[in-house]
Amino acid sequence: MTTIADAGAASSPRFDRSAFLRAASDGLEALSIMERVRHIADALHVALPAGYPAALDILQPMASQLTHGFQAVAVTEYVARFGLDDFDRSMDALATLTRFGTAEFAVRPFLAHAPDRALAKMSEWAGSDDEHVRRLASEGCRPRLPWAARVPALKADLTLAAPILEALKADPSLYVRKSVANHLNDIAKDRPDWLLGRLAQWSQDDSRTAWIVRHALRTLIKQGDPRALALIGVAHGADVAVRGFAIEPPTVCLGERIAIAADIASGSTGDQRLVVDYRIHYARAGGKTAAKVFKWKTFDLAAGETVALRISQTIRDFSTRRHHPGRHDVEIIVNGITMATGGFELLAD
Repeated sequence: MTTIADAGAASSPRFDRSAFLRAASDGLEALSIMERVRHIADALHVALPAGYPAALDILQPMASQLTHGFQAVAVTEYVARFGLDDFDRSMDALATLTRFGTAEFAVRPFLAHAPDRALAKMSEWAGSDDEHVRRLASEGCRPRLPWAARVPALKADLTLAAPILEALKADPSLYVRKSVANHLNDIAKDRPDWLLGRLAQWSQDDSRTAWIVRHALRTLIKQGDPRALALIGVAHGADVAVRGFAIEPPTVCLGERIAIAADIASGSTGDQRLVVDYRIHYARAGGKTAAKVFKWKTFDLAAGETVALRISQTIRDFSTRRHHPGRHDVEIIVNGITMATGGFELLAD
């Protein structure tokens, strides 16, 4: 908190450093990370002048003095919480502040409040010389942006930001291209037909566009969608045999690693482009299972060639996945088709 306080004091004598530190420290430890962002924004409100334009004049120079992205996100949250009635000034401020710490969360209330107006401004951002601003144009209006509130207009029509994605489909910045691909992958989960139709219209002669297409299709490729595979030049199914498929050890405890091995042997007289994934069916309470597909390798297999694949994975709990003892089936998937099955047993503690 002292970094933000020092930045405010350096920006203007009108910033009440002591008031900020008192307000920011009060109850902070008990809050989740996004609750802390809002809490710090409220503390900034206590320390800044009452007039919003005057507060922005102090707030914006602070951003360059911050040392952590979390601090900058908290500063952008001030704009989201107190600048909704000053739309143009606030959106311009977010475009400035996002250079120091993403404003992807702070722009969401503006999208919810005035979607057409916000998207028009974000379309302008897509033409910015600054990659951080261009990335905000895509990331801020992602339908399923993690940690962010859903925007009603985008929930009703996931494709509202299509002109922005079109403008960025060959962006020179990998930072921006990752956002565009993630945005498109969000759409794939609910509107796969729209996504496949749109991407089929994109020329992949530009390697930057081809990169976006591959990463945007990752969910559909994991599902073995033949249309998605075709868009990356892969046939549905392959003339191969999976040999030597093994999972070691056959029994593990939570926190231990499994090693998966498989030899992919060509049965074709021609070269084949292969996408090899593996699917684990995680045991759940009551005898149920939940499947998750993991990427393994994409490669070209020459006629008559055999490629040995090896990968390992630690079986540990995450906030999004809790493990249960029992049989865990594992499948090897080649070009969308299950080619071999095996499994391991997770023992109870």
